Amino acid sequence: MRPLRVVLTGATGFVGGAVLDRLLRDRADGRDLEVRALVRRVPAEGREQPGVQWRRADLADPGSFEGAASGADVLVHLAARVDGTEQECERTNIGGTRAVVEEARRAGVRRIVHLSTAAVYGPGPHRGIPVDGVMPAPVSAASRTRLAAERIAREAGAVVLRPGLVLGAGDRWVVPGLRELLRRVPARWDGGRGQLSLVAVEDLARLVTTLATAPDAVPSGTFHAGHPVPVRSGDLLARLAELDVLPPVTGELTWEQCLERLREAPGRISERQFALLALDHWYESEEIWRLAGCAPGPGPLERLAGAAPWYRAHLAAA
Repeated sequence: MRPLRVVLTGATGFVGGAVLDRLLRDRADGRDLEVRALVRRVPAEGREQPGVQWRRADLADPGSFEGAASGADVLVHLAARVDGTEQECERTNIGGTRAVVEEARRAGVRRIVHLSTAAVYGPGPHRGIPVDGVMPAPVSAASRTRLAAERIAREAGAVVLRPGLVLGAGDRWVVPGLRELLRRVPARWDGGRGQLSLVAVEDLARLVTTLATAPDAVPSGTFHAGHPVPVRSGDLLARLAELDVLPPVTGELTWEQCLERLREAPGRISERQFALLALDHWYESEEIWRLAGCAPGPGPLERLAGAAPWYRAHLAAA
């Protein structure tokens, strides 16, 4: 018997870092596994980390993956470009995914877990849809190319995950975006009724790790990876205010009034992104947790207490 060898891309990113932590926790608990972390820059503090072999590889440089999966059993592909030009996103998300998946297939890797995003569906609103319950209609270069990357991964037999909004320590988009929007539109948006597919990063990491290391593999396919119970935007804002992460919200505005106020106060968050955070965007997500035999946990609102100190520090510094 030899250790289970996991190749992990994106190990220094938001989700990838949580997955690496989870894998190393499982190893510390007696699970016989080793991780080969493929990153653009090897962190100085990780060079001597037990259980991890760090290797430089860049999705924008397909040749850097040559031999990267040699002797491995599982590929967990989490790295992606989430902004940039069409050309940059194509080179990284499509070309890079093709390179790492082809390397895994050459090496005889038998299991692939690939992280995508529910943003491939486009602007919505979406209300409890199953996988591909509406035709994907991505509106950004990042989302378009991540949808194309899904096809490459599925053709190789991957389990493809589409989470919605991911919360937790390391989140530099969702909660910071909510703070900006509350400054520009200080009210409960559309009465706070919008239902969102959320997942805590630690729960998503547990799901990814289970899919990668469980004795029985989940069949290839595409799955939503939010917590099965959607969260209303008003409840999310109230919980963040209760934890002193965001200011309390009073008053309500209709969606038309929200857009008027947003246009009067220019900022980084677009109307499309505002809708993503405020209106219905939730997706049926029970199946993958059931197939993986992985409990989804208490829910993202409960998990926020653990992330609140990080959010307070990050927002204060920003």
